[in-house]
Amino acid sequence: MIGKIYLLLVLTLLGACAAPPGKPDAGADNRDSLNKMVLIPAGTFTMGADDSTGMADEYPKHTVDIDGFWMDEHEVTNAEFARFVAATGYVTTAEKPISKEELLASLPPGTPEPDSSALADMMKPGALVFTPPDHAVPFNDISQWWSFVAGATWRHPAGPGSNIDKRDNEPVTQVSWLDAQAYAKWAGKRLPTEAEWEYAARGGLAGKIYPWGTEALTSGKPKANTWNGNFPYNNTKTDGYYGLAPVKSYSPNGYQLYDMSGNVWEWCEDWYDANYYIQGEKGVKNPGGPAAAFDPDDPGQAKRVIRGGSFMCSDEYCRGYRVSARMKSTPESGLANLGFRCVRSLGQH
Repeated sequence: MIGKIYLLLVLTLLGACAAPPGKPDAGADNRDSLNKMVLIPAGTFTMGADDSTGMADEYPKHTVDIDGFWMDEHEVTNAEFARFVAATGYVTTAEKPISKEELLASLPPGTPEPDSSALADMMKPGALVFTPPDHAVPFNDISQWWSFVAGATWRHPAGPGSNIDKRDNEPVTQVSWLDAQAYAKWAGKRLPTEAEWEYAARGGLAGKIYPWGTEALTSGKPKANTWNGNFPYNNTKTDGYYGLAPVKSYSPNGYQLYDMSGNVWEWCEDWYDANYYIQGEKGVKNPGGPAAAFDPDDPGQAKRVIRGGSFMCSDEYCRGYRVSARMKSTPESGLANLGFRCVRSLGQH
């Protein structure tokens, strides 16, 4: 994934969370009580791709020990995020203009400074919106289905003409890693580490590709909100939804967690390093991720890990709904298919 500022540049150049059950919560004051937390037991699991379909950054498999923790049973919703904003007056990244200095600093070395008109457009508040074509397009050109839209925010996820009316139970989107961190702190929680996220997504199953086991996504009853049909121009809605689905629309995994596959990608705490597994993790108990970020596809942009896939993932493109699938985005990015859920350590207050 590419950050808001950098993708905007690319497109321009192309022409264009609650107290755990039974646990007192002195820290969070029950501020996000709409989202029940479930206990994820301590355990050991094998992290990484379970078959040959994984990407290079999912290998090698390695053993990790995880302490028990509490996790939101579903992604943070529009209603929950609205409570946070109402209580704090928080302004998200997508709602803030980009300074000229910040914009110019983000450009690759040697890039000519855009003219004043282009600069003005690029500095407006906004976020990336899914704008699918009506025909087949090459998968190596994301500008065919992503557009920077001025005025796109969590309240208006597709731009100024959109809203979240009657969508209280859908996952909040267009929130950056920075926004997710702010919410988690307010709620007395934190973001999950990448290892915690994968361990929880597996739901107690060992060596399985999906949170539900090994049955193919397209077999049997709908199991997750993904892209059905031909991406990005034809969605047959076999799973019941074209875009976002309300949380808890599908069966939970073995830990009673919903939407650990599909719907929206979810922010994790860790920096993303494509070589992290290859280099060997710095400790196999409760790993916290690499000390710095590295994305060989975009080395100039430091990124955080995102997990779980989204409604845009399909068998022919992305396949991010596998439990081991790793993706990344810059901490400032707002995307129409990216949200988050929170966790709390057993001793956290």
